[in-house]
Amino acid sequence: MTYDFTKTPASLDEFWMPFTPERMFKKNPRIAVRADGMHFTDDKGNKILDMSAGQWCTNAGHNRPKIREAIMSQLDSLDFMTCMNMSHPSAFMAAERLVKVFPKNMKHVFFSNSGSEAVDTALKIALAYQRKRGKPTKRILIGREQAYHGVNFGGISVGGLSYNKSDYGGQLLPALDHLPTTFDLENAAFSKGEPDTNRGIEKANALEGLIALHDASNIAAVIVEPVVGSWGVIPPPKGYLKRLREICDKHDILLIFDEVITGFGRLGDYSASTYFDVLPDIITTAKGLTNSVVPMGATFVTGEIYNAFMQGSELSAELMHGYTYSGHPLAAAAAIGNLDTFEEDKICANAAKMAPFFEEALHSLKGLPHIIDVRNLGILGAVQFESHSADNPYHYSRQAFLKLYEKGIYIRFTAYSLTLSPPLILDQSHIDQSVSAIRDVVKSL
Repeated sequence: MTYDFTKTPASLDEFWMPFTPERMFKKNPRIAVRADGMHFTDDKGNKILDMSAGQWCTNAGHNRPKIREAIMSQLDSLDFMTCMNMSHPSAFMAAERLVKVFPKNMKHVFFSNSGSEAVDTALKIALAYQRKRGKPTKRILIGREQAYHGVNFGGISVGGLSYNKSDYGGQLLPALDHLPTTFDLENAAFSKGEPDTNRGIEKANALEGLIALHDASNIAAVIVEPVVGSWGVIPPPKGYLKRLREICDKHDILLIFDEVITGFGRLGDYSASTYFDVLPDIITTAKGLTNSVVPMGATFVTGEIYNAFMQGSELSAELMHGYTYSGHPLAAAAAIGNLDTFEEDKICANAAKMAPFFEEALHSLKGLPHIIDVRNLGILGAVQFESHSADNPYHYSRQAFLKLYEKGIYIRFTAYSLTLSPPLILDQSHIDQSVSAIRDVVKSL
C-alpha cells in the first residue's frame, strides 16, 4: 500500500487543534503538505516562506537529508525500545553528543518528549535535589510574569501568562511566586538587542524582595527564559541574567534556563547561556533539538545535581520520573542527524552572521502606523502593535498574520505581536522579502 499524505483532508471536524480558534480556522484552513529549506507548500499549491520555523523549531530548515538518513537508519535496525531498565545505542550517543556542545557545566541530560515535559522534569529534579541534600523546606518555585514554560501543570504554574491558566482555576501548584516582567515599553521601546536602560540590575533585584518575603531556606529554584518567547520576544535588559545568577548563588537557589526557544542556534550558539556568559544549574530544551522532525525534549543538569542522586542503594531508581518515550530511538537518531547538519552547514555561524541584517531590517519598520515596538536578539524578533479595542485587542496582529499568509509569508502572531523566528539557514533575501511584506501589510491595515 502506498500512503499519500499530501491530499486535502475529507473532514476537518474530528481533530481538536491546539491553541487555535477552531471555528475560525476551519472556515478558511491553512494546511501544509510539503516543505523544503525555507519554504513549505500548502494544499492549494502556494509556496510559503516560513519565517517562523514552524513554531520556533525547524532551526535547520525543512527536509534536511542528514536527519532523514539518521531516522531511517535507526528505523531499519530498531523501531522502539524502552529506556527503563533497558536501552539502545542511539540514546547514549545522542546524550554524549549533546553534552559536548552545551555549556561546560552541563554533564548529564534527561530525555522527554516536549518542552513542556522538559520543564516539568527540571522542576521535579530541582525539588528532589533539595531533598536529596537534606534541605526539604526548599519547595518554593519562582517563575516570572509573561513567561511561557509549556502547558503541563508545573510549566503553567511557574509561567506568567494568565490566559493559559484562567480556564483551569488559576494557580495550579501551591508553593510559587513570580518575578516581575522585564518588559518595559516606556523605557525600552525599539531597543536593538538587549535594552540598555540601566534597569537590568533593578529588575533582577526584585528576586531579593521575594527572598526576603519567603526566606531563602524555602526557595528551591528560579526559572526564566533567557529571552521571553511566546509573549512576544522580550530580550533581557543588560546585566539582568548575571545579577540573577549572583543572587541565586548568594542564597543557595538553583537557576533554571528554559531554552526551548533560545537553544540550538537562535543566538548564534547551541545555548543562550553561552551568548550571555551565564551558567545556570539546569537547562531545558526541545524544538530545535531534533529540528522537530521527531518530538523530543531534554533537561540538562550539572554534575553536582546528578551526583546528589547517585547515593544510597543501587537497587532503587535514583529518580522516580520518566516517560515511555524518554530517549526514543527515532528521536535520538533525529537529534544526532540534526547535530551533524548543524556542524556540516555551520548553522550557528550563519545565524550569528545574519543577526545584524535581521536587526536593521526589523527596526526599519519603526514609524509605521499601529506599531508601538520592535524587539530583537539573534534571529528572534517581534513587531508589536497597539491594542485595537477592548473586545478585540489583537486585531492588528491577527490581520497582519492573515494578510502576510496571503502574500506567501508565514509569520506567527502571539498576543499583540508578530513573532519572527525563521530557520537559521536564511539569507538576506529572505529577510528583505519578509520585512518588505510586513511594511506593505501594515500600511494596509
